[in-house]
Amino acid sequence: MIQITLPDNSKKEYNPGITGYEIAKDISPRLAKEVLSITVNEQLWDINRPIKEDASIKLHKWEDEEGKHAFWHSSAHLLAEAVEKLYPGVKFGIGPAIEQGFYYDIDLGEKTITDADFKKIEDKMLELARQKEEYKRSEVSKDEALKFYSEKGDEYKVELINDLEDGTITFYKQGDFTDLCRGPHLPDTSPIKAIKITSVAGAYWRGDENRKQLTRLYGITFPKKKLLDEHLEMLEEAKKRDHRKLGKELELFTFSQRVGQGLPLWLPKGAQLRERLENFLKAVQKEYGYDQVISPHIGQKDLYVTSGHYAKYGKDSFQPIHTPEEGEEYLLKPMNCPHHCEM
Repeated sequence: MIQITLPDNSKKEYNPGITGYEIAKDISPRLAKEVLSITVNEQLWDINRPIKEDASIKLHKWEDEEGKHAFWHSSAHLLAEAVEKLYPGVKFGIGPAIEQGFYYDIDLGEKTITDADFKKIEDKMLELARQKEEYKRSEVSKDEALKFYSEKGDEYKVELINDLEDGTITFYKQGDFTDLCRGPHLPDTSPIKAIKITSVAGAYWRGDENRKQLTRLYGITFPKKKLLDEHLEMLEEAKKRDHRKLGKELELFTFSQRVGQGLPLWLPKGAQLRERLENFLKAVQKEYGYDQVISPHIGQKDLYVTSGHYAKYGKDSFQPIHTPEEGEEYLLKPMNCPHHCEM
């Protein structure tokens, strides 16, 4: 028997090969219906992957970040499968889960995807999801992996595999689509009930502007249509409150490429708003006994060497300011702490 430690430190014994889904079912049939992924000894796994030795586990549902990760990672593979069926011969880069949904980088060759194509991709994904395609994990050798993608003619996956060590490579297959992937994934596609392709953009392969630009498709999925509707409504509300939109409409600030991207120039109305906010914060701080001090915006390099900041930020900091007469070096302060420690 193997010993499984649950998050509350209680322990259960099972036969080797027990899966996260089976553990969830043993705890509660309802939990088994809701669990999406499992952490095993600090590693995120599929819930149907066998556990063969003693382990500490945590089961994840949709409400958990780890549950959403498995859901959206699986959705990225579903997107790729749908695109491959709609656009035969395409090649794939990477397709990770992100904070809100997922994306996949795709080499479409001479083909293009625009906003007008989103609906047919969503429909194809839903069609495939309803087929309850199982996500099947397999461990493969580096030679097998290279052979598979070389024969398929997908040079992006071949490049990724060449960077991996033998004995660490896994494939995931659902339906007719196979992908190079660490996982984790859902047991099958059926929990994916609501789908939205949100945008399309260009992305250089591996972030290198000297490499080919691929098509990056973004999307998001949910286990219920109601959740998707709420998400889309939230996005519409967020657009109304976008600081870039409000800043322009209310004449609070403007931007100039000559000054620098993301550096606001506060206009009179914006400056007045800033002053009101600053005064409000100062009043609250004073009420709570906070004593204000002011320190210079620069300091001698040795101050930041002593504090440890220079070793950590030196290469990424602004260049030192030199004083020719005294031969001293000054830097823009990385934070207030060193000056305050001196006080």
